[in-house]
Amino acid sequence: MGRAEERRARQRGGGRRAAPQGSSGMPAEGIGPAGGGRAAARRAARPAKGKGGIRRLFTWKKILGTFLGVCLLGMGAFIVLYLVVDIPEGNADAQLQSNVYKYSDGTVLARTGEVNREVVDLAKVPKEVQHCFVAAENKTFYTDSGVDLKGTARGLLNTLSGKGAQGGSTITQQYVKNFYLNQDQTVTRKLKELVISLKVDQRMTKDDILAGYINTSYYGRGAYGIQAAAQAYYHVDAEKLSVQQGAYLAALMQAPSQYDWAVASDTGKRLAQQRWNYVLDNMVKQHWLNAGERQAMKFPVPKEPRPAPGREGQKGYLIALANQQLEQQLMKDQGLTQGQAEQAVEGQGWNITLNIDKKKQSALEEAVKDQLTSKLDKKARTVDGHVQAGAVSVDSKTGHVVALYGGEDYLKHYYSNATRQDFQPASTFKPVILAAALEEESRTQDGRPITANTVYDGTSGRQVLDHGTKVGFGPPNEDDQNYGDITVQRAMNQSVNSVFAQMGVDVGMDKVMEVAGKLGMNTKGMQAVPAQTLGSMGASPLEMAGIYATLDNHGQKVTPTIVKSAEQKDRTVKMPDPIGDQVISREAADTVTSVLTGVVDDGTAKVSVRDNPLRDGQQVAGKTGTSDKNRSAWFTGYTPNLVTSVGLFGEDPTKNGKHVPLYGTLGVPRVNGGGFPALIWAEYTFNVMGEVSKFDLDTKQGAAVQPSESPTVSESPSETPSESPTISEPPVSESPSDTPSETPSQSPSETPSQSPSDPSTSREPTDSASDSPLLPNEQ
Repeated sequence: MGRAEERRARQRGGGRRAAPQGSSGMPAEGIGPAGGGRAAARRAARPAKGKGGIRRLFTWKKILGTFLGVCLLGMGAFIVLYLVVDIPEGNADAQLQSNVYKYSDGTVLARTGEVNREVVDLAKVPKEVQHCFVAAENKTFYTDSGVDLKGTARGLLNTLSGKGAQGGSTITQQYVKNFYLNQDQTVTRKLKELVISLKVDQRMTKDDILAGYINTSYYGRGAYGIQAAAQAYYHVDAEKLSVQQGAYLAALMQAPSQYDWAVASDTGKRLAQQRWNYVLDNMVKQHWLNAGERQAMKFPVPKEPRPAPGREGQKGYLIALANQQLEQQLMKDQGLTQGQAEQAVEGQGWNITLNIDKKKQSALEEAVKDQLTSKLDKKARTVDGHVQAGAVSVDSKTGHVVALYGGEDYLKHYYSNATRQDFQPASTFKPVILAAALEEESRTQDGRPITANTVYDGTSGRQVLDHGTKVGFGPPNEDDQNYGDITVQRAMNQSVNSVFAQMGVDVGMDKVMEVAGKLGMNTKGMQAVPAQTLGSMGASPLEMAGIYATLDNHGQKVTPTIVKSAEQKDRTVKMPDPIGDQVISREAADTVTSVLTGVVDDGTAKVSVRDNPLRDGQQVAGKTGTSDKNRSAWFTGYTPNLVTSVGLFGEDPTKNGKHVPLYGTLGVPRVNGGGFPALIWAEYTFNVMGEVSKFDLDTKQGAAVQPSESPTVSESPSETPSESPTISEPPVSESPSDTPSETPSQSPSETPSQSPSDPSTSREPTDSASDSPLLPNEQ
């Protein structure tokens, strides 16, 4: 064999042939391990490539085969599922059952469930309005097969991985979910939704599907279906809806309560308008709306709501908060969107027990009536028609909301004053500043520790300094009162703005807002600026009750919770423990409590609370607050076990709820936190508190304990510090001798003379944030 032939043989696998034999039968010389067969010998000596180990298990052929096998199995399973699952009977009406709400003792509070729905033919809904829903939810609705495979696959993966719900369902799928299935986020339900949607798309026309969708969806305000929604939001029938109104109703589908203009926050309103614009812009892109007409359209503000019967008085407010907290838990547990959660709760056969104590609830309602609403005379004084009261009472040891006052009547005032966050908490924020100073072990700018006994300059309008530099903020004290050198304790008692404005900068406003968030304030989007020391942000009685409950609970976080238990058919939703982690030290929390006893015993609340004949020796801590221009007045106070926050708010119902001053209410020149709010608090608390108790405080500071050291003089805040400061204790004017310039002039009959002992006229510093950026409601 020639060399060329030998090479070709080796290339064909000749390495496996027998070695050439010599004439004696032995291998020819030069052939074998030492000759040309050496390469073959080496290959034979090595293990065969790819014949063992991991490579043998994972060849590309096996991977491809496995993949194809899984695909075939999946297709087979889907075919079986498609054959087995048929379109069930519609069950939307059957699912809508009464929700039963109970007090904490098990007695029935309310039973809701009369479904507000009227089915209308699609022909009665203007074509442009129909297009609004398609543009909002499913632009390919008229051409797709009824399912969004990518969206469904993404939803299945998210469900399996616990990431929650995602968008992507077609109108057909949403209709199937509403009418044939439910809102549960399970793999089984999603697969059924996919199969039924395919069959529905084959058997029903697109118009029938769209009609079913808009007639079964939930729009908020207790309205199911477009006819009920048109009446609830615009007081017209569906056939009279404009394109602008239809676009808003379509936008609502994403988050009905959040986008409801009557109760939406500033963020909610902004998001609602963004969604509204999105709908109309999509209609232009789909050539369903002329671009010129679209440009001229203005947002159609909805009408005031008309709540459903059965929720009169305080019932509607209690139910609204219970539903809201249950919805939030379903969103967390099941990954529902807000819109899905609302539809899963409203009228779905829930048995919900509240933490509301029946006796305490009755006592709170009675206190508001005795101290405020029974005395209002809207005919004699227009401003009496602008007063809104809100209150929340929390057991600080359990976190249970035991009583709540949302307004005069849910059917008359739909917006709950107990949970609204559009009014300033004013000086009730000052304890948060002190808590931050103590928690952070902050010092004044001359290096002295901030304690209850530290001395600050209480000069009204004094410019706040940041290490010698003016920050451009110098808030006046009430009636421009100068206090000179004053301790932190006395400054809290008299609510001296200039002291706490400087303290906020000494601590660092970023740290102040961080501690506020830990205590329970919603600080998202808030600016950490000196003006916030005056409580110029928005807050609700529910929020302030939670903050003070955390202080009362020695710094262990309290999240006020109204839902005790929630059951539906064979499932129970477990609500989170209202008592959380330690968020500030016990010493810091107890020191704030100790200081706040001084506000009651020797400060702005002493007439209404300290001297109240019902007190019977009960130890109390609390803080008054009166916002700029007298638009709100607060008292948030507590005993060792019970925290209650009471707020009065000025709102003009004839001007779409515009914030207005409370000057002249009940003939009083100015409404202060130490007046009506404190009187309501005192009557309620002292009637339900049980045995007289004392605070168990781990502190050596504040009015509740004897000071252990002399006043600590802070020199840096004062531009001209006194070498030997004298602690001044200016008298508290309990008779409003200096009427604010914005106080409307009153006729003698409207402004009766007040006795100095009248608690409704007790004075406290009014927070002035005139140098700060105004909040939307303060503009």
